[in-house]
Amino acid sequence: MSRLIMAIDANKCMNCKACVIACQQRNSVPYIHNRNWVKAVSVPAAPSGWHYQPGGCMQCDKPQCVDACPTGATYKGDDGVVYVDPGKCIGCGCCITACPYDARYKDITRGGIVDKCDYCLSSRQRGLAPACVSICPTKARVFGDADDPDSEVSKLLAANKDNLVYVKASQVDTEPTLVYIGQTTPTDWPRNAEIPAPIKGMGVASTAVSWLGGLCLLGIGGVFVRQLIRPSDKEDDPSNHNV
Repeated sequence: MSRLIMAIDANKCMNCKACVIACQQRNSVPYIHNRNWVKAVSVPAAPSGWHYQPGGCMQCDKPQCVDACPTGATYKGDDGVVYVDPGKCIGCGCCITACPYDARYKDITRGGIVDKCDYCLSSRQRGLAPACVSICPTKARVFGDADDPDSEVSKLLAANKDNLVYVKASQVDTEPTLVYIGQTTPTDWPRNAEIPAPIKGMGVASTAVSWLGGLCLLGIGGVFVRQLIRPSDKEDDPSNHNV
């Protein structure tokens, strides 16, 4: 199974925002929302006076959004990408609250279900690269299978193994997999976020229900086996036989 990773060299970004526009067009993202973005930070020492940081969903290995989802609509795929199953999403927004990167939004054009970056799944299924990767004129974004030693992203990570930067949330370690090559700023922008208390309770309740369900099944099974081995006492009582 592949392990899909995006690596970004922010020093190559010139803030053209072609990645943002291409993503909106390919994935039919409403114009008031974005699946990805470019942050601009004033850096007087930089040649342009600015540092640009492309970003998007961090595709975390410990995603808060997955824990927060009460229906299982948000899940971590075997390929390392965090997905949303629109058929299961009820639009509660708990995952939006839980994501410290603000990488999710409610798509009002689809009834308020949640949408996010999935590395252009529909395009990848046709053999295409994510829109942001294919459109970038400076090749600031590199995407591929990190477990394939011959992939471009794998070689890039190996060549810069001592110079990798992850934008981590301060409140909880989500273990983001989107990685920056070389120094980038800002790295302290993720907001505080936590799973809503009712959802935490639902997780506990779900576990309890699972245990109770198992005990009930064991009880029913025990009764069934007893009936097979020993017929009911009423049938053995002579008083129940006709004379």
